[in-house]
Amino acid sequence: MTPLFVVAAYLSLLIALGIWSHSRFRGTSRDFFIASRSIGPFLLLMSLFGTTMTAFALVGSTGKSFERGIGVYGLMASISGLIHSALFFFIGLRLWAIGKKHGFITQIQYFRARFGSVSIGYVLFPVLVLLVIPYLLIGIIGAGKTLLPVTAGAFPALFPHPETPQWAGGIPVWITGLVVCGVVLTYVFLGGLRAAAWANAFQTLVFIAMGVLAFFLISRSLGGFGQATEATAQFDDSGQLVQTHRFDAETGTLRLRDTPLVIGEFEGAPGEVAGKRPLLSRTPVEVRLDPGGGRPEFSRTFGMGGWYFLTYLFIPLSAGMFPHLFQHWLTAHNARAFRLTLLAHPLCILAVWLPCVLVGVWATGVLPPMESNRVSSVLGGMVGLLVNSPVLSGLLTAGILAAIMSSLDSQFLSLGTMFTNDIVLQRFGSERFSDRQIIRLARGFVVAVVVIAYLLSLIAPQNVFNLAVWCFTGFASLTPLVIASVYWRRTTLAGAYASIATAVIMLGYYFYASGYGGELLIGPGIVPAAACVVASAVVLVAVSLVTKPPEQRVLARFFS
Repeated sequence: MTPLFVVAAYLSLLIALGIWSHSRFRGTSRDFFIASRSIGPFLLLMSLFGTTMTAFALVGSTGKSFERGIGVYGLMASISGLIHSALFFFIGLRLWAIGKKHGFITQIQYFRARFGSVSIGYVLFPVLVLLVIPYLLIGIIGAGKTLLPVTAGAFPALFPHPETPQWAGGIPVWITGLVVCGVVLTYVFLGGLRAAAWANAFQTLVFIAMGVLAFFLISRSLGGFGQATEATAQFDDSGQLVQTHRFDAETGTLRLRDTPLVIGEFEGAPGEVAGKRPLLSRTPVEVRLDPGGGRPEFSRTFGMGGWYFLTYLFIPLSAGMFPHLFQHWLTAHNARAFRLTLLAHPLCILAVWLPCVLVGVWATGVLPPMESNRVSSVLGGMVGLLVNSPVLSGLLTAGILAAIMSSLDSQFLSLGTMFTNDIVLQRFGSERFSDRQIIRLARGFVVAVVVIAYLLSLIAPQNVFNLAVWCFTGFASLTPLVIASVYWRRTTLAGAYASIATAVIMLGYYFYASGYGGELLIGPGIVPAAACVVASAVVLVAVSLVTKPPEQRVLARFFS
């Protein structure tokens, strides 16, 4: 129960922060949506970084490295640090200047003005909403998957969890998701984007500190960095397994190279478990796994090929079209506020991603094999098993939840902002509504979206990493549109429509082919994001070149 009390105290502190930020709320829609463009360098860095670090970065990366190995860090983290900073500089700074000059609050307002068309907003709005909802799902699911193993044993009679008896008594995913949504909605309602920015700053500091602490505590429990790394499952150059692990369900003992290590009880995982995951494999290795406990075997491919690794570089481009990032860019007080973000963002990514990926790799020598839809519980499982102090376990869990909620608040608010400004006010006119009514409209739509996202989280695929990748693939497919609109005068409305249609059709086809959220590779191992981005860009350029150029009076507003 102690970790649960610590998490409850942390959530109460967030609500108190929301109440405090409400005292600084100016009561205007401008302050609610973009904090009156008053955010300075440090708060901008914390809010932008906190917004991009979701359950995908912590829960998802740990689970993925448990599956694929150490290469997951290079797969996403290292290149994300560089690409995100480049996007902040080449797109974010430019859009901040345009938004400040013309008073824009949302992406759709910018695209409508840039292409001189109201209709493009009605096309983009449902696309962006449908892409943000999976982003919400990974946060809600990730929160539940984190708290479940940490609170195992708290309520054994209420929550037996027969499929995962080692976590019997843990708080179910649906309860955690409901509570997290309620807390985030509370402080967003009270203070809008200003409250979200302050909460993001606080939560970013918390999850960075707790992530580093979790890394050292887990490392120490495994006998130090060297021993933890040496004990992970490995394959030789021919792809043959060179290490096996023995689980004793009766004593709760894991034997690594005949050395017993007590890690708690493992129900339903007796005997020799073959086919563990590789620390590093030069080529993908397909292994059949027996999870024990009478459950059927399942196959898993470990390691990653060259095309797989290379084409993953397209996925971080998604940050260029995140509506919640666009909204945070507009909060900057001036252009100098971006300097700290451009310099420090890659270092912050290093501080968060590296410990999570290493913990996932170490988990291959601790946790039994599990299906893809259960690996999102790896981080919480490692914290619950190897951090002996209940108080520290609660603090580390709170740090993981901090990373998750620091994204949820901005996503909630961005949807409400788009609905209010791009649909209601565009359709009926802003003069018909007072500031109070505008804020109520935004809050009402946020509630509707959160309810839908929460209900979908109960039936959605439970692999946080894979679900996030599909969400990012959609946003990355739209990034050529925003890059071209900012830098290429010849971009036309017809080209924009063609690019959006191409992105939606290809994403829908590949999502269907993947079995609605599974991992899918094309040809020699190419991820769908690469094909979607290239096709979207090619169609955009081709159609723009053969259609009538934009009017000069429109271009004059955006190009000097």
